[in-house]
Amino acid sequence: MFTGLIEHIGEVENVRQTEAGREIRIRAPFTDLSSGESIAINGACLTVREIGSGWFDAAAVVTTLERTTIGSWKKGTRVNLERALRPGDRLGGHIVQGHVDCVGIVAAREQAGDALLIDVSVPQTIETLMVLHGSVAVDGVSLTVNELKPGGLQLSLIDYTLRHTTLGELKVGSRVHVEADVVAKHVRRLLEPYMREASALTSLTDFSLEH
Repeated sequence: MFTGLIEHIGEVENVRQTEAGREIRIRAPFTDLSSGESIAINGACLTVREIGSGWFDAAAVVTTLERTTIGSWKKGTRVNLERALRPGDRLGGHIVQGHVDCVGIVAAREQAGDALLIDVSVPQTIETLMVLHGSVAVDGVSLTVNELKPGGLQLSLIDYTLRHTTLGELKVGSRVHVEADVVAKHVRRLLEPYMREASALTSLTDFSLEH
């Protein structure tokens, strides 16, 4: 589990295909990583495979590649890094699982005073999980939904976020990892049977009225 508070920006040093999947070596200033621990890389939870002086390796399997942008990473790609939450740590962001729900597309970028506004398009199934001023993780960063947009959401990025994450590098057309609030996902799952029942009753009522 993570909180969406980025610790460091790492840089992809090498990418290769191995039996473990698409293996990525990342330069990062961590000094006490352990093999086998979880780490969020742009919000995708991966396992540290090997470590060295100023670097670590992680691998993404085919199912991870299908739902993330990891397949497009190459030497020089900058990524947001966060280690797993420890008991007793402050929960400064929100509960982030490191399970990417979709790849969103940056639809607009606009400077508004001291904030950078970013519009992100997401699939309808993810859009319905967003609420105004609710939480969302974008490339692993815990953010607030500033505004709901047709087909997506708007983010308002402050100076600190721009200086300590890669989000300031986003352009129109950039692809980003989006993870919806886990609470919203569980609530929707629990309500699905009742929503289907309500939909069926509505359809039956409409049919009765028509006939």
